[in-house]
Amino acid sequence: MKRRELLKSTAAAGVGLILPSGVLSGANAPSNKLNIAMIGTWGRADAHFGIMARENVVALCDVDEKHLAHGAEKFPNAQKYVDWRKCLDQKGIDAVVICTCDHTHAFITNWALNRDMHVYCEKPLGNTVEEARIVRAKYLTKKDKLATQVGTQRHEIPNFNRVSELIRDGAVGTLSDVHVWGDRQIRRPGYLPAAGDPPSHLHYDLWLGPSPFHPYNPGYFSGGPGMNCLQWNMYWDFGSGQVGDMGSHTMDIAWDAIDAGLPTSATGEGDPFHPEVTPVRLKTTFEHPANSWRPAITVSWYQGGAMPRSPKPFIDLSKIDHGAMFKGDKGFLVSSFDSRVVMPWGNDADLTYYKPRTRETVLPPVGNFQTEWLNACKGNLKTSCDFNYGGTLIEQMLLGLVAYRVGEKLQYDGEKGKTNNDKANALLTKEYRPGWTING
Repeated sequence: MKRRELLKSTAAAGVGLILPSGVLSGANAPSNKLNIAMIGTWGRADAHFGIMARENVVALCDVDEKHLAHGAEKFPNAQKYVDWRKCLDQKGIDAVVICTCDHTHAFITNWALNRDMHVYCEKPLGNTVEEARIVRAKYLTKKDKLATQVGTQRHEIPNFNRVSELIRDGAVGTLSDVHVWGDRQIRRPGYLPAAGDPPSHLHYDLWLGPSPFHPYNPGYFSGGPGMNCLQWNMYWDFGSGQVGDMGSHTMDIAWDAIDAGLPTSATGEGDPFHPEVTPVRLKTTFEHPANSWRPAITVSWYQGGAMPRSPKPFIDLSKIDHGAMFKGDKGFLVSSFDSRVVMPWGNDADLTYYKPRTRETVLPPVGNFQTEWLNACKGNLKTSCDFNYGGTLIEQMLLGLVAYRVGEKLQYDGEKGKTNNDKANALLTKEYRPGWTING
């Protein structure tokens, strides 16, 4: 039996493992620990160090040797790499935590899945519709042996479960519209000018990875450990702006509640198109077909100052910097990440139609998000935000950016991953630098 299969079967059985020496080991014994590679050891990686220290961190990788040294302070015995492709070829790795910049997420993730490694990838899962689809499709072929999690860690907040229960149990009546927004505004004039050679500790060509070449400028890299190092995020070749950043987190409030698959249409409007930087102000709207418990609905995303209309003048939605509003035929539910309020609507909206769950049937807490993934790696492989859930979410959001760029309503075939517009179809993917492949 392979080591990974042994770990999974042991955790699923809920018992200790009898070692050859005859010593009974518990869940945290060395024989039950995962061998983990951390790719990206700066910024968001700091949030993982404490949890991952419970396992065996056997490999560290970062294109910046100073950042690599930062990780090595915590895990001095791990092998160190600057090229993630070489890191993934290290023998004996069970699982990978990916905290790199967005333009390499889909590449590293797909390579790791190809090597039968469990994967935790910080959001977003991809920077194009095609990247999201490739990763999701690969995961679905391996979902019976690998655990995955998209790093939308706010999902662990109990409010997510409570909102989902309220919507599905009819607190607003029959659902019709969902509106989600974020107010973060990061403006960039365009790609930064050349600013000399990169420092010796930064392997700049590896940082660019599959993206087109742009000359080095330190402005892409300002920020410190534990900070939102988003200086590169607004550029088309490196990120997807707020769509991939806070859009991933905030749309998750709605996605968890509406049980959505892929949309059948998309529209987008916002700032005038800029060929180098993503829009700050943006509104995208999607049509979703009916499912077993709700009718067809529309879902809208707003950012950069664009906002949905408030249900009443005295309710100021702008006081919620990142939130969601669910509209039904008998009320509204407005939610932030950690709280919500239900507002009955109409003369017959007295909440007598609402059948709340009993204490015995409410959804259990997720608990720590990384721990959920680690337990899934050793157990039933089930996580809250696996690559099917997170993949469809970000595919929708990235499709909205395509609709914005084309300036027309797009009809979307989610099975084929194609629109009714040739120009839009060309924007579902992108070209990569020679020598870089997403399916290595």
